[in-house]
Amino acid sequence: MDLATGAGLLAGFAVVATLILMGGDFRMFYDIHAVIVIFGGSFAATLIRFPFSTMLHGLPMGVKYAFTMRQMDPRALVEEITRVAEVARKSGPIALETIEIDDPYLAQGVRYIADGYDREFIKETMERERDNFLQRLDEGQKIYRAIGDCAPAWGMVGTIIGMVQMFANMEDPSKLGPAMAVALLATLYGALTANLICLPLADKLHLKLAEEEISRTLILDGVLQIRESKSPMVVREMLLAYLPDHHRAELAAAA
Repeated sequence: MDLATGAGLLAGFAVVATLILMGGDFRMFYDIHAVIVIFGGSFAATLIRFPFSTMLHGLPMGVKYAFTMRQMDPRALVEEITRVAEVARKSGPIALETIEIDDPYLAQGVRYIADGYDREFIKETMERERDNFLQRLDEGQKIYRAIGDCAPAWGMVGTIIGMVQMFANMEDPSKLGPAMAVALLATLYGALTANLICLPLADKLHLKLAEEEISRTLILDGVLQIRESKSPMVVREMLLAYLPDHHRAELAAAA
């Protein structure tokens, strides 16, 4: 679980709620017309940008991976793959069937080795799965970024609509309040939707995409080296190239 995402959202909503309660109550900051303008308009604009199928799997996937983290960092992956290489070198590929591996992508590669698949099959299959996963993750971050981009604009649309309604009904004071509420709350909803939810989630998914690309490429290279029966030390040294310098120094000191 990525605690930073949840903590950031809770902190942001807590700040807004505190400011609201310091000068009134939540009923003052709710208007159904503003809700329709922001969420209905943002959804409609995003639906025009992306195919409906992309929306269906991009939105939930974005939420899922914005709140979850890979259980192993690159250093732990290097050590785990080195351990697998040692087992394969000492006991043969068939011994890999009994190894318990937490990472599903690495477990898939190890299963291919244990089942005796050739190198090209492993490489093509795992590359295809990696690329498809990264594409879906990229679609998720693009959808949230699109919503974040258009939400403030729809807030401005709501503000303009509210102002037009207000000026069109100057002779009826009872209609000025609801029109002004639409004008102001639409801007507020648009700003909060973009800057507290959608754009931060899009940035988190962008970082997650880069992290997953490095981790899955590292795993793929490690699996292929094990399939070619390379020694554990050769596998380890090759995979260390994926790590930043300070992580390499830490692993060297530990070794």
